[in-house]
Parts: sequence; C-alpha cells; structure tokens
Amino acid sequence: MPRPALEVADIFRQYGAAYREAHQLSFDQLRVMRAIEVCRTAALGGHIERCDGCDFTRNAYNSCRNRHCPKCQGAERARWLAARKSELLPVEYFHVVFTLPEQIAQIAFYNKETVYGILFRATSETLLTIARDPKRLGAEIGFFAILHTWGQNLLHHPHLHCVVPGGGLSPDHERWISCLPGFFLPVRVLSELFRRLFLEQLEDAFYRNELRFPGSIEPLEDAFAFDELLRSHADRDWVVYAKPPFGGPQRALEYLGRYTHRVAISNRRLLSLEDGQVTFQWKNYRNEHCERSGSMTLAVDEFQRRLLIHVLPGGFQRIRYYGYLANCQRKEKLEYCRTILAAGITGLLPQAEQCRQMEEALTEPEPGHRCPRCGKGTMVRIAVLEPIRWPASPPDTS
Repeated sequence: MPRPALEVADIFRQYGAAYREAHQLSFDQLRVMRAIEVCRTAALGGHIERCDGCDFTRNAYNSCRNRHCPKCQGAERARWLAARKSELLPVEYFHVVFTLPEQIAQIAFYNKETVYGILFRATSETLLTIARDPKRLGAEIGFFAILHTWGQNLLHHPHLHCVVPGGGLSPDHERWISCLPGFFLPVRVLSELFRRLFLEQLEDAFYRNELRFPGSIEPLEDAFAFDELLRSHADRDWVVYAKPPFGGPQRALEYLGRYTHRVAISNRRLLSLEDGQVTFQWKNYRNEHCERSGSMTLAVDEFQRRLLIHVLPGGFQRIRYYGYLANCQRKEKLEYCRTILAAGITGLLPQAEQCRQMEEALTEPEPGHRCPRCGKGTMVRIAVLEPIRWPASPPDTS
C-alpha cells in the first residue's frame, strides 16, 4: 500500500510551531502534536534493515504509538482485533449510537473528562436497565462502547458507538435469551431513559462544582440559567440511533476494525496543503439535499484547531466494557455463554487470509518485511539506530 502523499505530520511540521506560539494549548495537546511530528523519524530511533536477497538497505524508524496518531493505529488495531476474535459469540450483533445535543456538547467541550464520563455511565446504565426489563428482553447483556468526538467536518460531535450481541443471560443464568431477529431494544425507550439519566448526573456534577463555564457558556455558571437549560432539554428528543444489525460475528469483526481505533481524520482523507489551506475529503450525513461526498478546505490554523479539540485527557479510556463483557468477569461469563449456546465460533470467524487482507485494508501503511526492490527477499534487521535528542524542528522524512 503506497504512503499517502500528504500526512497530518507534514502539516504539524510545517505549521505546528507557529500555531503553538500563537495559541495556548494544553499539555495533552502539545504532547500529541509533538508525537505526530516525530513519528517514524530519526528522533525516535529505529533500526537498519537489509534484504537477504539483493542487499537493498534502508532505515526503519520507530512509531510514536500515540493513540491520536493516524500512522500508529494499525498495529494497535490488529492487536485489539486479535484479542476480540476469541470473545465473539455465534449470535446477531447490533450497533446503537448515543449522541449529545448541541448545547450539552458545548458543556462537554470545556469539561471533557467529567461529561464524557457521564456519557459512558448514562449510556451503559440505559442499555443494561432496559435489557433487564422483563417487558423488553429480560436478560443480562454485555457490550462495549467506543467514544468518538468528531464529525466528518472535524467539529466537536461527541457520541458513543455501542456494539451489542443480540441477547443475554436469563436472570437465573440458566439459559440464553435471544432478541427478535433484526430488533434489539426500542429506540424511543432507550432515548428517554438516556436523557433522564444523563441530565440527572450532569446536574449532580454542577452542584458538586465539577463543571467550569468559560467563554460563550459563562452564563451557565448561574444556577438558575443552568437549571433552565436542563429543563429545556428534558422534553426534547435525544438522538439514539439503532443501525441495522450487521449480522453474525464475522461482520462484527469487520466493523470493529473500522471503528475502534479510528482517529479524527486519517491521512488518506487529506488531499492538499497549498497556500496555508488544507483540503480534505468529507461526507455530509446531516443534509439529505446536499451532495453526500465532497471536499472541504480550511485555513491551516483552523484545521489544526479542529484536530486538536479531539485530544482526550491523559489516561481517559475511550473503549469500555459492560455487563458480562466487563473486564472483571468477561472470560468466565463468555465461556459460560458459549456453553449454553452450545456452539463454538471458529467456523463463523474469517479465515487467517481474510483477517490479513482486512487488516491491510484498515491500517495505515507500515514498513513491510518484503524487500521493496526485488520483491522476493526478506528485510532483516542488521543494526539499531539510537534515538536522537528531541529536536526543536523534527526531521522531515517524507
């Protein structure tokens, strides 16, 4: 797979220093910018490789491994997918998305750790509660949720993607209860409970002084204004979207690879960098009357601003597991689920070659082991390159 002609790293290397000087950035944002700038350059060290067939030699530099770097998600995604293969069940899988209204998202913009945490808690409690209701599914379900904070235009748009096996354990754990084919849980019921739980927890955070209100949302510091905001949203419809189920575990695995380790923008979407303007591909999902696919051009400072607003607080977990998939009980519960389902998963999963092709399609290009010159030999490590001192201006290895 050829390397993209333009990368986020190229933009940061050329314009990042000026942007940092002109804007006050958080430590996490500064760290992400620098990591992307030096990724796979001499600054991080690496090794020298030589082909065992034709003696072709090249330098292979180390990756930054930052979770926001477009070039470093391929290997992490592959490791994560390998771990998930053994956890899939032979059932239909569903995809449910929970989205915050625009005014609430503005509060989240300035209170990421607190409000994103509320989003996870309200979402998980909603799904677990409705699924346990005997009038609905009446079962203990398991699922995981993935936080995305961006839209195609890179603006702030926090939402959770939840991947849920279609069914769960009965209250007595004696049998598996399957949901109806093609239907998981009623969206309107999910939306109403999600809205109530989220607003209650947001109100608690306000009165515990866990929220701050700078800039345009400063008036919300007043308790009356904040309460009025909550009341105005208590009667509105909140977007909970249940996408069509993607079928069994093989389709679920394909989906997981595309969503779990996605960053705000991939290098493949970048089209050009000219005269201080960045052009990139985007899709318009909101306006049905407009062209769905096209390109967007932003001033380079605005592009960097939009990209950096999606940097998560250090240590914040953007993939979380709940129900019988919770970390503390996942292995034991999954084994039990397979026992009562009386089915294995080996025959339902993609074969090794399918997995390899899928991972290649989903990942950014990595230095390969096959010789790029002769195409037959294998690249063998012959020497180690020590990292150089963290440079003021990262080297451009494009």
